[in-house]
Amino acid sequence: MPRSALSEPAAQAAGVRRSWRPVLWVLLGALVAGVAFVVVDRAGTESERAAPTTTAPAPTTVAAPAAERVFRAIHPSLVLIQSAAADGMTALGSGVVVNRQGQVLTADHVVAGATAIEVTFADGTTSTAEVASSEPDRDTAVLEPAQPPAVIVPAVVGGGVKVGDDAYSVGNPLGLAGSLTSGVVSGLDRSIDREDGAGSLDGLIQFDAAVNPGSSGGPLLNRQGQVVGIVTALANPSGQPYFVGIGFAVPIAGGGGGGGRVPQS
Repeated sequence: MPRSALSEPAAQAAGVRRSWRPVLWVLLGALVAGVAFVVVDRAGTESERAAPTTTAPAPTTVAAPAAERVFRAIHPSLVLIQSAAADGMTALGSGVVVNRQGQVLTADHVVAGATAIEVTFADGTTSTAEVASSEPDRDTAVLEPAQPPAVIVPAVVGGGVKVGDDAYSVGNPLGLAGSLTSGVVSGLDRSIDREDGAGSLDGLIQFDAAVNPGSSGGPLLNRQGQVVGIVTALANPSGQPYFVGIGFAVPIAGGGGGGGRVPQS
């Protein structure tokens, strides 16, 4: 028998072994590809884990409402005024510190004819005071306290106003110390009759922020917290001394019309 000749069973066995080789190579190749895929996928996952996370931006600071800013600005300068007349009548009003000497600007009718004046500052300091100067035709007066507070915080005097501007009145209406009301400037260059019958007050700022007895002499402020006027009166066609929607202020420092004078430091 030639060496190359095989028995039929042997030849069949050899053919089976040869037929398995391509299958084994295919399986091996698929296994290698699978391993490579797993490695690449894992590497991608690790890369994603290592990537920096996005940091949310810090929240922006929200500005305080205008009314809150105005009150914070003017509060250290507010003054409560109590005056007594010879006939035993007393008056309650408001005022504002306007210079480094601690002088107080208020409405003249709050202290006119007073035999005794007491002022209370925002820090609680209480002192007697005298009228240093007055302009009855503008219904403004300047008070000189005998004992100003240890820390004097003068208000900032602003400029002119126009109809539609924000308006803030701060004072002591009905004895409620340090009260803030807000509205708008609703008219300029208004005239009203004086309560004492001595002519009229002219060139006034008209506004619709609420004012009541005790508000007189308090500051009228703009949106920046600057004093643009001194509250002088409220319109009360009913004859009752309470607010019905219209208040008036004497303009100062160019606040409109002929303004009252502010004593300088």
